[in-house]
Parts: sequence; C-alpha cells; structure tokens
Amino acid sequence: SQTGDYDKSIDLHKKCIEHEKLNRLGCSIDGHNASHHIVFPTIPVNARWAQHGVTVAGELQNDYMTYQLCLPYSFCIDDDSQTMIIADYGNDRIVQLKMNSRNGEILAGGGGVGTQLDQLNQPTDVIIDKKTNSLIICDRQNRRCLRWSLSKGTVQGEILFDNIRCWGLAIDDQNNVYISDTEKHAVIRYTMNDKNGTIVAGGQGRGAALNQLNNPTYIFVDQQQNVYVSERGNHRVTKWKKGASQGIVVAGGHGQGKLLTQVSQPEGLFVDTSGTVYVVDSWNHRVTLWPKEAKQGTVIAGGNGQGNTSNQLNSPVGLSFDEHGNLYVADCGNDRIQCFSFE
Repeated sequence: SQTGDYDKSIDLHKKCIEHEKLNRLGCSIDGHNASHHIVFPTIPVNARWAQHGVTVAGELQNDYMTYQLCLPYSFCIDDDSQTMIIADYGNDRIVQLKMNSRNGEILAGGGGVGTQLDQLNQPTDVIIDKKTNSLIICDRQNRRCLRWSLSKGTVQGEILFDNIRCWGLAIDDQNNVYISDTEKHAVIRYTMNDKNGTIVAGGQGRGAALNQLNNPTYIFVDQQQNVYVSERGNHRVTKWKKGASQGIVVAGGHGQGKLLTQVSQPEGLFVDTSGTVYVVDSWNHRVTLWPKEAKQGTVIAGGNGQGNTSNQLNSPVGLSFDEHGNLYVADCGNDRIQCFSFE
C-alpha cells in the first residue's frame, strides 16, 4: 500500500497471531541492558558478504525455541555491550538479545497492545540514546514517540513527542532526534527544547518532485547531518544535505521494478563513511548497495526470490552492521534476524 500504513499480507498477520499465542504461553526471556554509540564503518568498495545468512534471532535455532519474533521491523546493534535491540512489531514490544547467545529480555511493552505508558502498539523503530541511557521508540499506532529508560526497574516510558505518524528514527551526535512522518510526508528534526520540530526533508505534500516525499519510512543521518530517506511511495532513496530545500536521488528513482536501477518499496537504510548507501529493497526481497553517484545497485543479500532458505529473504525491513562489517537484516516475513558474514 502507498496510502498510509504498510500492511503485510493476510498470511503474515495470521502467522503473527500464532506467534503471539506462543509468546503469551511462556517463552522465558532474561538478559542485560544495552547502550549504543553511532557507528559509521568504512567498508571497502569491493566488499563481499556471505550469500547464505545465519539466523541469530527468531525462528528455531538447533531445534530449540529461544523465543519467537513476529514481524520484526527494525533493530539496532550495540557493539559495546554486544547486544541487539529489536522492534518486535507484531508482538507490540521491544526485545533485547545478547549477541551469540540465546538469552534475551523484553525491555518495553510485551503486556499486550494498548495505549498506557507501559504498552506499545506496533512499534516500527527503536534507537538507543547512550547519553541518557535510554531507548527512543516509534510507537506508531499510538501516534507517539517514547523515551524508555534502560535503568533497572523501569516499567513504563514517557512521551517525547506525540500526534505524529512516526515510522523511522535517527539521532545525531548533538542528540537531535529525527523522525519520519508518513502523514506529513516529511522528516522532522527535534531538539529536547523544541517539541514542535523543524522539517528537514519534504513537508511539501505527498509527491514525486525532489522537494517532496512519498511515504518516507526509514532514515539515516550522517556525521554532517545530511539526511537520507527511504521513500516507499516513490521507490527511491533521497539524500537531503543539511539545510537543503530538495533532495538528490541516490538509489532507485526509476519506478517500481526488479532491475538493478530500481528499488521496490525501500525500507531500512545505512550509509558508510564513503557515502555508499545500503538499502533494503523490500518487495524485491533483497539488500542492495549503491556506491556514491552509482547509477545502479549491487545485490549483497537475498535476491533469490521470496522464501525462507538461508540465501533468501521475505519482505525484509531493517538492516544494520556490527563493528566487524557483518550485515544483519530484519527478515520480517520470516520472523527472524539474519546475519550475513563479512568476507
């Protein structure tokens, strides 16, 4: 859909209900808190990743059910504490997983869908604010952005910003928070002293002109405060230089399709220090990289049709890298997080 919420297929939602039942029946989860710093790795232009991924969260691992994810949308990795924090969209919660371990814990939500401050409703993104030792959560269906302290004993969040149809989040090194709003078709920058925010991309109505956005989903902010935006409705990724009134297309922009010059319903986004853009090409079930000023992308994960084998993805959404350059993908339709090792 290009008009509002991103609705997965009926089959995926049926599966989600089954996973929710499993979770309510007592999957034991315990673990540790996380912190985060912004990592901008430099990855060689000729870098390669394993074509077969390894499941590191969700699904069954060695025939042992650790816990189930339901439509994981996004996640962040903290290399300091070796943890991954996941926006478990279909289970209305935020889950933390210790890397290379089966141990984890529910950090936020998990008590059923709702509007109370200890509840979430389909969270689409989560980031870690290390300066305040807290999570920032896009609580999409509740039209709010929450701060959730990582201090021991925290049982509810506090509202940072509300009346916003948030989807993606980013934070810069000045602790400004950036939020994509799919109703305003804009990316808005907030400071802790300015609850109204400043539009830094789009905001000129829904459209395909370079001063417009169309259903912006995930965003990335680099060290120069340039903003990169995945536009699901325009099937492109645009870069908005700091202070710019219009964007530059850096991936896709040639309509919806399967060609390497195209992306279809782009989602998760990452940019390294050389300016290479890594984008989840969701409806093509692949991840592609676009070197600076490239006219087409290169497939680095998936791209072998929709499926659940180790070299396939199913409507992937989020992505990130660890300090070693390993690629992680939220394989949403398969209810798992996949790791593709850096080679």
